[in-house]
Amino acid sequence: MEPSPNRRILVVDDDVTIAASVAARLAASGFTVETAHDGPSAVAAVLADAPDLVVLDVMLPGFDGLEVCRRIQADRPIPVLMLTARTDETDQLVGLGVGADDYLTKPFSMRVLAARVQALLRRVERSSEQDAPGIVVGDLRIDLTERRVWRGNAEARLTPLEFDLLVRLARRPRAVLARERLLSDIWEWSDAAGSRAVDSHVKALRRKLGADLIRTVHGVGYALDARS
Repeated sequence: MEPSPNRRILVVDDDVTIAASVAARLAASGFTVETAHDGPSAVAAVLADAPDLVVLDVMLPGFDGLEVCRRIQADRPIPVLMLTARTDETDQLVGLGVGADDYLTKPFSMRVLAARVQALLRRVERSSEQDAPGIVVGDLRIDLTERRVWRGNAEARLTPLEFDLLVRLARRPRAVLARERLLSDIWEWSDAAGSRAVDSHVKALRRKLGADLIRTVHGVGYALDARS
């Protein structure tokens, strides 16, 4: 399934040449693309135009991409593909921790970038087409239609990818799902190179919904273990 036509994407990079190249590649794939070149204008563009996905460079003038990600995710959940020139894994995990769904390290292939964008949008569309209205596991409630989550009486605000990861675990409560399986199902990655991305998002879910929610099976993966 390919994403629906007329999807709007915002590309944010202070390098005008890179921004134009990325925009051209995505426009050739059928997307409507806008660009921004600093932190404040990126946040303003998201608030004004409500894009379906943001391609976001980390290093920006005004304020950096991490702050942009924090601010736009506070307004509404939106898929973010983060671009970084830094190869330090800690920097990449920080980006995932503030709400980015995926990341690419510069220099990157335009073909890979377009594929990652398509994958993120397919994931969002798949999750919006679920037949069941919700999932209940112990004291955890998930509304699939409105994409809302509660633990007990407290609602948690999740990023799009955090939500989809939780749903994947909640559909098979107490079953251990391997990191590689989660990467394939949610990120559509075919190898385990991004397994730390899974770890980072599980950590975020524990922070927002309780440390006891997801059980680690060392050397294998994770299982949802919510109890009544």
